[in-house]
Amino acid sequence: MKKLSNNFIKSFGYKIINIHPSLLPKYKGLNTHKRVLKNNEKYTGCTVHFVAPELDSGKIILQKRILIDRNETEKSLKKKILQQEHKLYS
Repeated sequence: MKKLSNNFIKSFGYKIINIHPSLLPKYKGLNTHKRVLKNNEKYTGCTVHFVAPELDSGKIILQKRILIDRNETEKSLKKKILQQEHKLYS
């Protein structure tokens, strides 16, 4: 992950899209699956949003909520969310 400069974002008219593996505004940044599981969340998901100068803070376009199984691992959660991310983008 790399934070983009405001000038770069502005040069594209603030129309750059990102996908993030959590239900923003919760769990911005890295290690989202680990933090979600540590906090015993019942749901998580993914978010498509416009890129803004502040990390993972742009206007939300779409979200998909996913139920977390009680035996979920970081690896299994990552796989489930990745599948949903692909569906959101299509």
